[in-house]
Order: sequence, then C-alpha cells, then structure tokens
Amino acid sequence: MAGGKAPQGALGALRALDMFPKVNEDFFQKTTSGGVITVVAYSFMMLLFLTETRLYLATHTTHELVVDSSRGETISIDVDVTFPRMPCAWLSLDAMDVSGEMHLDVEHDVYKQRLSKAGVPVSDAERHVLAPSAVAPLNDTNGTVACGTCYGAEDKDHPCCNTCDDVREAYQRKGWVMLKLADVTQCAHDGYLEAIKAQEGEGCRMWGRLDVNKVAGNFHFAAGRSFQQGSVHIHDMAPFADKTLDFTHTVKRLSFGPQYPGMRNPLDGAASVTPPPDVSKGRLIGGSKLATPEAKAAQAAGNGPKTGMYQYFLKVVPTVYVDSSNKTLVSNQYSVTEHFRENGATASGPASGRTLPGVFFFYDLSPIKVHIRQQRSSFLHYLTNLCAIVGGVFAVSGLLDGAVHHGERIIRKKIAMGKYT
Repeated sequence: MAGGKAPQGALGALRALDMFPKVNEDFFQKTTSGGVITVVAYSFMMLLFLTETRLYLATHTTHELVVDSSRGETISIDVDVTFPRMPCAWLSLDAMDVSGEMHLDVEHDVYKQRLSKAGVPVSDAERHVLAPSAVAPLNDTNGTVACGTCYGAEDKDHPCCNTCDDVREAYQRKGWVMLKLADVTQCAHDGYLEAIKAQEGEGCRMWGRLDVNKVAGNFHFAAGRSFQQGSVHIHDMAPFADKTLDFTHTVKRLSFGPQYPGMRNPLDGAASVTPPPDVSKGRLIGGSKLATPEAKAAQAAGNGPKTGMYQYFLKVVPTVYVDSSNKTLVSNQYSVTEHFRENGATASGPASGRTLPGVFFFYDLSPIKVHIRQQRSSFLHYLTNLCAIVGGVFAVSGLLDGAVHHGERIIRKKIAMGKYT
C-alpha cells in the first residue's frame, strides 16, 4: 500500500506547481465582443507569424568599410570588346602600370577574332600575344644566318640587324623614328603589311583575361605595333598613314574579378559613338556619349566620324563577398567616367595628330575595401520572436476584451437604472 501511495504523492506535489489553474467552463461567460476580438487577434497573430517567417527565410545584406592592407597581390581583368571597323591585324593590346613597364612577364589569355562588315566571324579565335613575337632571321644562300643591315643605326655592340625587331630596337637606341616597314627588308618576311592590306574593311573582337599587379595602371587598344623607347610607350603608326582608324566599339564585358550576386559592371554592354565633325555638343545618357540630331544629320550627309582617343577612367574598389554559407569571394567593383579626346583629323583622313587613336582604360585602386556579407537570422531568434508575438497578442487582446466587457457592464447597469442617456 505504501508503495502505491508514493506516485500519488509525487503527482500531487507536481499538480500543486501548476501556474495555469483550470476553471470550470460553467463559470465562464462568452460575449459577442469577445468573439470579435478573438478573430481579430488570431488574424493579427497569423499575419505577424507569416511576416516573421518571411524575414527568417530571407537573407540580410550588410556592408562594412575597412582599410585595404593587402600587399603583393594581382587582379584579373576580364575584357571583351568588339570593333566593327578595326581589323585584327591593325589592333594591338598593351597593359602598363604606374611604373611605365608593360606587363609582358605576367600570364595573359587574350584572343582575337576577325569579323566581316556585317559583324559575322570570318575566322577562328587566335591567341593574341602582348609581347612582340620573334621573327625568323635573314638567311643567306647557304642557309647560314646573314648579317643584316641596321640602316645606319648599327653600333659596336650591335653590328647586325637580322629581324624586324632588331631594326626597331636599333632605331630605339639611337632615338630615331622607325622607317616605313615597306622599306625594311627584315620586316617583309613577317607578313604584317600583307595582313594589314588583306583585312582592310573588316572588324575585330578581342577578349580575354589580363592578370596585372594590384597597382594603378592602364590597358589600351591601339593601332600598330608598340615598343618602349626609354620610359615612353610608342606605337608604330607608319603603316596607317593613309588608313581609316575608326575605333567605334562595344564593350560586351569589363570586370575586375569574379561575379558575385548583385554585382553590376557599369560598362557591360556599353556602346560608343564618336561625335561627328562640326558638332561640339552631345548629351550623356547612361554614361555614354550619344549623337545629337545634328550629329546624325551630319553623318547622313556623308561626313564621317572623327577619330581620336576614347578614355575610360575607372575607380576600382576591392570587394569581399561572403554568402550565407560563409563562402568567401574576392572581387572588385568599379565606377567609370568617360571622355573622348579628338585627334584633329577625321577618320577618313590621315591618322596624324598628337593624340593616339584608340580605346584606353585607366584604372586606379581605392585604399578602402568593402566587405559584403549575406546572413540570415538564427533559429533561436526566430523562436523568440514567435513567442513574443503569441504572448504579446494574447496579452493585448485580453486587456482589450476586459476593457470592452467592463464598459458593456457599466452601460447595461446604467440602462437598467434609467440613468443612461
């Protein structure tokens, strides 16, 4: 018997701790106002529950600015530009930093593809080499390497010029202007002049990736082969003295790193239009210079667009993106300002003037790094808010129901006593 009473005593003690004593339903009075308040309270509770669930399932983005303390890093530049009226044989792509040195010792994957006047590819993609390629040396009739002339630029240390590059370097050492390629025997074997004539009237698409040092610099598309003379970067424009240099272009893609959700590159899909002659005013829409009605009328009248330098000044901001699963992605954002610098000669005239025709992208690195973090609310925080919603709605609705019920009782009592007016 004693063993059977122990559980009953434990249950009785547990029953004594009940904070929610149950009242017989016969003692409750249900009212119409209470039913209305109950329906409203449950509806409001359901609305808050759905809202809190949506906020819990959604991700929240936070931005934080810190000083960029990284050193010795490189950045990847993904570029894809189409030139509808510049042949591939005419184009060169160079990358330089603030020291004035070209990035010839860095790995690059850049390709070019010839396009017809209608923009249709007419050849397979070919790898574009930023560094000048070596040309086979001159050989005499016996098959041995001959000592080619430097056309007056030879010296004691370099008595022979057997390749086109040798002649160019000899003239650089002397500080002389390079001869016309047609007058240089060594340059007649590389097929450069033949390609310039054969591809006239075509277009070109150039795309790829440049891996450059994380310092300010520029990369540019220009005509002619490039070389360094001291600290000066020079393009050989002699083969294009009587050629049309129209650098109208479309930037299909330009980014400084991998794409992350929400990333926007301002130059993606941007198309440029050069202002026609005798029309100095234009309007800016979306950061691109568009021709005015006067400009279009001048073009329709047969006046070709002016040639010159397209300049894009980019401010690159290092960015670290962290998604909700704590996966980190290092990239860069950028802003852009555009400018067109006229050459002074129309595209239908000679490529003369002090401005080098081409498309130039000047970039500078911001010292501030942006941390973008995607995160969700914790499940415990979600449960806490749900409990707060349930308890708060019940408490407020109980107070409201009590106030309404008390007011009804006072009004009924006054009506019964004939004092209610």
